[in-house]
Amino acid sequence: MSKFAKKKDEGLPAVNTAALPDIVFMLLFFFMTVTVMKDSSLKVENTLPNASEIKKLEKKDRVIYIYVGAPTSQYSSQFGSEPKIQLNDKFADPSAVGDYILQERAKKAQELQNVLTTALKVDKNANMGLISDIKQELRKVNALKVNYTTYDGDAFNNLQ
Repeated sequence: MSKFAKKKDEGLPAVNTAALPDIVFMLLFFFMTVTVMKDSSLKVENTLPNASEIKKLEKKDRVIYIYVGAPTSQYSSQFGSEPKIQLNDKFADPSAVGDYILQERAKKAQELQNVLTTALKVDKNANMGLISDIKQELRKVNALKVNYTTYDGDAFNNLQ
């Protein structure tokens, strides 16, 4: 009669690496689709004021940003120390705000054009006259949905 030899345990089997390139490319495509590049760099001082009654914007793709503040130290020798308006990567006058809003609105999809919000990121030391001029220009182009970007906190800290 023949004897059956018992097979010895060789430990864990080797890891199958055949699917590894597929996983790497899936991760690569995932990060390529979810990464958002910054479209403009900040050229103005932007210390936002505090507010207690705030609400977070849900959909950032429906927001057009306008920055207001004194030029940074890099640009203060060229543009002075008075608060300026920054639209994308350029300094602008209040009269250019309306055209900027119309251009940005035209870039968006048709169904989003009526639900766009204009977000004003205004330095807490900027004067209100400039903001009133911006709001007048927004009224002219019927951009009536305006958001003031702030930090969460006590509004009385702005008086210091």
